[in-house]
Amino acid sequence: MTLYLAQHGAAVPEQEDPERPLSAQGAEDVERLAGLLAHVGVSVARVLHSGKTRAEQTAAKLATAVLERGEPEAATGLKPKDDPALLAERLARLGEDWLLVGHQPSLGRLISLLVAGDSEQPLVALQPGTLVALEPDADGGWRIALVLPPFVLGGRR
Repeated sequence: MTLYLAQHGAAVPEQEDPERPLSAQGAEDVERLAGLLAHVGVSVARVLHSGKTRAEQTAAKLATAVLERGEPEAATGLKPKDDPALLAERLARLGEDWLLVGHQPSLGRLISLLVAGDSEQPLVALQPGTLVALEPDADGGWRIALVLPPFVLGGRR
């Protein structure tokens, strides 16, 4: 079982559009990521996102490549200021591969909580369009299996 966590792609500035949809670069980065995930055969049972426009757009693009059935769903616990504990308990019982699309700082805090047991211990430097894969470890926790920033796929640093 693998838990994939993606920070939404780069968004337009709030002054340009208060809804902050994906920028052209953000959309390109997410499409490249979706292509890679499809190419290597990643498949997930659920795709959850924060409900914010940029996360919903990111989830939709990634879902076309990886979601086995259904549609991406909005879920609590993935907004920028959400408490990571909102999802951590639910994920402890995870029995299938999922993809979560969220924001900083909550996504980084969730990763830290799952891996280190401390949401305030920074473990991964995330930027828009980054994918992190977590896998269960032998002790019933999680370990980081992959960190894939967008520049690896030809995006900008």
